[in-house]
Amino acid sequence: MLIRSFDVLPAIDILDGRAVRLSGGKREAPTLDGGDPLRLAGRYAAEGARRLHLVDLDGAFSGVPRPELVRDVAAAAGIPVQVGGGYRTLEAIEAALAAGAQRVMVGTAALSATFVRRAVERFGDALVVAVDVRDGRVAVDGWTHTSELGPGELARRCAELGVVRLLVTSAARDGSLAGPDLPLLREVLPAGLPVLAAGGIASLADLRAVRDAGCEGAIVGSALLAGRFTLAEALATATG
Repeated sequence: MLIRSFDVLPAIDILDGRAVRLSGGKREAPTLDGGDPLRLAGRYAAEGARRLHLVDLDGAFSGVPRPELVRDVAAAAGIPVQVGGGYRTLEAIEAALAAGAQRVMVGTAALSATFVRRAVERFGDALVVAVDVRDGRVAVDGWTHTSELGPGELARRCAELGVVRLLVTSAARDGSLAGPDLPLLREVLPAGLPVLAAGGIASLADLRAVRDAGCEGAIVGSALLAGRFTLAEALATATG
């Protein structure tokens, strides 16, 4: 698979009205506070972000996403937004797109082939399947449970069903600044779909490693909030 360009998407995860980073996706373990999410969205856009990665953590844990959150962040940023967190019905995806999202990520619902087939038919490349992985298995329900499905198998199923893009996250490394899970990425890339990598990226070298592995982009959250590198440096690395 030829990757024509590599993108870096700043992450804005929102919990109780604040931009936060969680350790391993655990609600009780916030590690960084990014403040007002609308202000952060505007800042990332001003610094050159081409697209934002928005996660409604309250929606992920409750299964009830909030289209008004998408509307507000999209308006504040003025750039394309991909959103996830509790999107488990076609109607919820439709509402997010109507609110201004460019792409919507589905995770738990993607275990249903029937749902994925219908979503692909209805939304095309606006659909992103989130392959969230914990202990070698696909994690669901806001990462609170794991299924019996392996990430490579889910990636192959998605390719067969016509999905055009995957977001692959190592749940254990998310928010950890411990480096990306390259073996996990190598497990899903053979399915032939463009992959956005998330979880653990802490340095410009990590970005290069993800790019060189064959991913089309990376999600960066904690590293930006912690000042490990700037967005401008990340974008320069992506194209360099």
